[in-house]
Amino acid sequence: MTKKQFLTKLNASLKKLPPEERQDIMQDIEEYFAIGSEEGKSEEQIATSLGSPEQIAKELVATHRVEKVEETTSTGNIIRAVWAVIGLGFFNLVIVLGPFVALAGVIIAGWLMGVSFVVSPILVLINVFIHPEVFELFDLFFSIGLAGIGLFIAIGMFFATRAIKNGFVRYLKYNVGLVKGGLKHA
Repeated sequence: MTKKQFLTKLNASLKKLPPEERQDIMQDIEEYFAIGSEEGKSEEQIATSLGSPEQIAKELVATHRVEKVEETTSTGNIIRAVWAVIGLGFFNLVIVLGPFVALAGVIIAGWLMGVSFVVSPILVLINVFIHPEVFELFDLFFSIGLAGIGLFIAIGMFFATRAIKNGFVRYLKYNVGLVKGGLKHA
């Protein structure tokens, strides 16, 4: 593969990155080709030593997405980071998607339980207005107790959500480093 072909494929694969970052990467690769040609290597040898431009792009996009999650945490950024890391290899489909779905399920279930407990007194009052003949004081007090428990659950879910998010971002970074060729120990 020639330098031009390599750069064209790489640039096409980096469309998901911001233009300034893509430009920096392209300049770095061009410098790598220039240094290689000064050392007497052919363009094909240099391209072969770099590897697949598509794989390089996948690794760079995954790294960018994980860094973006660290800067601005949002559901969209986390999902984009997960898909970028999954795109690094088929094995990541199981290793990344499985824990992500499980943790997302735990978070959603916890928040739904907390919110439903907090809303339970309102539902009891609505039931009283619809069917006043079935009102029991026990139902009202029990729902107030559930509302208190729901507040504790919601507070706990706030901290649990933050901790799970931070842990999952660290897991994504670890996975990206592992896929890129192992972790570098400083």
